[in-house]
Amino acid sequence: MKIGILQCGHTLPDTRARFGDFPEMFASLLDGHGFTYAAYDVEQMVFPETVDTCDGWLLTGSRHGAYEDHPFIPPLEQFIRDAYAAAVPMVGICFGHQIIAQALGGHVEKFKAGWSVGLTDYRFESEGNAKLNAWHQDQVIRIPDDAKIIASSDFCETAALAYGNRALTIQPHPEFGGDFIEHYASSRKGTLDYPDDRMDRALARASEPDDNGKIATQIAAFFKQSRTVKHV
Repeated sequence: MKIGILQCGHTLPDTRARFGDFPEMFASLLDGHGFTYAAYDVEQMVFPETVDTCDGWLLTGSRHGAYEDHPFIPPLEQFIRDAYAAAVPMVGICFGHQIIAQALGGHVEKFKAGWSVGLTDYRFESEGNAKLNAWHQDQVIRIPDDAKIIASSDFCETAALAYGNRALTIQPHPEFGGDFIEHYASSRKGTLDYPDDRMDRALARASEPDDNGKIATQIAAFFKQSRTVKHV
């Protein structure tokens, strides 16, 4: 099964040199599940020819807000709507989670309570509790009509959404391990508007085990579901 990675942003140069960019990180996360990959830098306006160029689509994180004015966002939203109509499965992570919701009628905004960073406890409807690394301030505030909340945390009610067998979206980053968070938080503490207490908490929990493997299995199972794909 060929998964197209729609790269909505890039990891920063210092982290990229050590951990790779999003396509490499997701290939590592899903290693062993039998997928092949093709990456499309949609942030730089590189899009697939059609929604059925690949068997499924994975939308990555980004430094951008889904509601911001960037050239790639309108065509990405249209691609999402076209893939959804054609029943080509999509998985969205962080920004990917948000842009799919926005494209399908939901609403995304900066969360008034600020940032969620580092290892966070989530309650999944079918997977049970899971510890995953977060790095976001934006949240899906209103979900689309077709969406169902399948995971929440004390900080984020809409931590994961299911759209039948057409889309699965997750707010935290199962591709981020503790070593990534330790590096990223230690190098970013004191910059931008990251609160010191939240960065300290992220660093304190960076060595705890995460449940990335559990979510990788969930993502793989979602992609491999039997479904009829409509060509458009």
